[in-house]
Amino acid sequence: MTSQFNQRRECRAAAFQYLYAWSVNQPSSPSEDLRLFFEHMEKPRDHYAFAEELIHGTIEHVAELDEHIKALAHNWEFDRIAKIDLAILRLAMFEMLHRKDIPPVVSINEAIDLSKQYSSADAKRFINGVLDRMKDKLGRDARKPATE
Repeated sequence: MTSQFNQRRECRAAAFQYLYAWSVNQPSSPSEDLRLFFEHMEKPRDHYAFAEELIHGTIEHVAELDEHIKALAHNWEFDRIAKIDLAILRLAMFEMLHRKDIPPVVSINEAIDLSKQYSSADAKRFINGVLDRMKDKLGRDARKPATE
């Protein structure tokens, strides 16, 4: 494993943690909230630049992401999706839709790993199902970055 792979994994975990907290209690000052969040991390803030990109992008597109989740979460009422699982889904869905440099299967695998670490035992099946349906709608090779 390369250090960039590990750094991206750390950044996804940090982004997930922030997005989960954000979904539970949206701050009045996001920039101050982010400053405080990164101040308490183990490494300097610039280490988490990828996490910040993911956080800003996910929050900016949250309404669109939620619509996709609502459409793809078969037999689940949106309001009943656990906040932890919703944060994982939003993050992965943002990557799949807006980060063409990341192959969709990477986003799915990382989401499943986050669910194994932070959510319930059943969450990975639910998350995988929703993201797999999204992958099928993308119309691009799921194993490669998109070339634009």
